Amino acid sequence: MDDNCIFCKIVEGYIPSYKIYETDNFLAFLDIAQFSEGHTLVIPKTHYRFVWDVPNIGEYFQVVQKVAQHYIKNFNFKYVDSLVYGRMVPHAHVHLVPHNGDNLEWNNSQKHTEDLGQAEERKLTPENGMLLVNKFKIS
Repeated sequence: MDDNCIFCKIVEGYIPSYKIYETDNFLAFLDIAQFSEGHTLVIPKTHYRFVWDVPNIGEYFQVVQKVAQHYIKNFNFKYVDSLVYGRMVPHAHVHLVPHNGDNLEWNNSQKHTEDLGQAEERKLTPENGMLLVNKFKIS
């Protein structure tokens, strides 16, 4: 664990999150600044700086695949875009963004990805976060 890492603090339970799936090694939770409804982050529970540093990367991407297929099969999203930025938080993470290709906001968001964490209108409220967890959680 990196004591300065927000994702490590989420893994340890020091910071609450909207978990939708968890294994012994990985955690999937709703991004606090949603690109679209269901925007999810998948992280390793062990701190690695970059996705490409994760030694069990195959297992990691099996979890990413499971979450993406969950959105497609159970919610009829046409697309689940996957994004690996590695800049905003220094902990390996994959963004999964479900959408149907008609989301103008999603298309426009890609122009200013560095500013997304600051966009107040994207931030989940506790109420909306719990509603989305109840909707998207994988059992």
